[in-house]
Amino acid sequence: MSRQNLLDSILSCPTAPFKEMHVARAVTGALDAAHVPHFEDPHGNIIVGAGSRKEYLQIIRRRSHEPLRVFMAHMDHPGFHCVKWLRKGSRVQAEWHGGAPFKNMRGTPVWLADATGWLGTGHIESVTQAGHRPSIGMAMILPDKPTANRIRDLDAGIGNVFGGFRFRKTHWSSGKLIHTKAADDLVGVYAITALAIKLARKFRFAQKMHVPFIGLVTRAEEVGFVGAIGHFSLGWLSRARRPVVCISLECSRTLPGARIGEGPVVRLGDKFTPFDAAATQILSQAAAKNLPGRHQRKLMDGGTCEATPAMAHGIPAIGISIPLGNYHNQPLETTGAAAAPEFVHKDDIKGMLDLCKALLVRGLPWEKPWDKKRKELSALLKSYLPLLKKRAAWPESARTAPSRQAQSPLPAQTPTGTRRQPRYTRTKSGSASTQRDRS
Repeated sequence: MSRQNLLDSILSCPTAPFKEMHVARAVTGALDAAHVPHFEDPHGNIIVGAGSRKEYLQIIRRRSHEPLRVFMAHMDHPGFHCVKWLRKGSRVQAEWHGGAPFKNMRGTPVWLADATGWLGTGHIESVTQAGHRPSIGMAMILPDKPTANRIRDLDAGIGNVFGGFRFRKTHWSSGKLIHTKAADDLVGVYAITALAIKLARKFRFAQKMHVPFIGLVTRAEEVGFVGAIGHFSLGWLSRARRPVVCISLECSRTLPGARIGEGPVVRLGDKFTPFDAAATQILSQAAAKNLPGRHQRKLMDGGTCEATPAMAHGIPAIGISIPLGNYHNQPLETTGAAAAPEFVHKDDIKGMLDLCKALLVRGLPWEKPWDKKRKELSALLKSYLPLLKKRAAWPESARTAPSRQAQSPLPAQTPTGTRRQPRYTRTKSGSASTQRDRS
């Protein structure tokens, strides 16, 4: 399978929080075809690069100075779960999961699916806001007639149906831009899958390769990283006998200094926390070496990512982001619609893959990440030492005596709003008068 076909297959999948089965099938199918080992943890997250829990723990416990790089991305995107039929079976009440635009929603097109695949289309009739959050809480969905009939015929019932915003296609290209119902974070999932397949072709996972790679493809990130939290809570990574660093791969809202088409972003932190400084230094050096002039550096505080729960569990974490247009289908860069397709740049995706591969190179200075910077600082000090040493030639009085305040040649300024005190003089008669009296 070509990389383009892999990307197409993932972007074509319906997904929502807790309803990631189609993305999971696309990913595991591609991994199986390339003979990449993988398995599911107890929470349904996909572990890439190990065929079982036992093998995963063996990789974690393998003693090495090389840190295990755990690349993370999530399979879900904000969407809704159908709850029940209303109005004699003509409308569907749905609960929204994850952030979404909520203004002027009436008539906005949606798609509907279940575990078997696409079911059809409909539109939003009304929404209620999610408490104080600027997002949809509940929605009234009007399925078109053929879709409603298919849903009624389902053996599993209405509760297994989910959906999201519908656009003209699941994804399409316009020049080097890819427009899609869900770039966040299916593009990150694609990057991990493509990277694993590349490694399998080069090193053959089946021969117990020692490339320090694990992919963690998670569920339900959009409602608070619950898939990632579930994995970290298993305690498997805490048993490591080697360093571990988690690398969040995300599509993040474009911000000043993180522009679409100007390369992947070395993410210095998210809305909640800055990331590990030492590991970020290694990432910055790799970006400077492998993507000179084609990467960006930015604290991406437009949202929070899975690096935060990793840090909260004591695991050093860093992030690589792709600048994202119309984050969470909000019409931030597009006008004239209540919801809009997300979009990313093809060159930024390629840059993310290149940077991921650069992080897997052996011998990066993970244990001494600041050596290069210290050498630069020492060279700077050396260049200025002659000027610093000239202090020895200062007169003793200049080094020990208190300095005398230089008198300004300009008249003293009166602070704004402060009344000048009158100046008293003595008249010939001996009585006191002021300058004001004499003017």
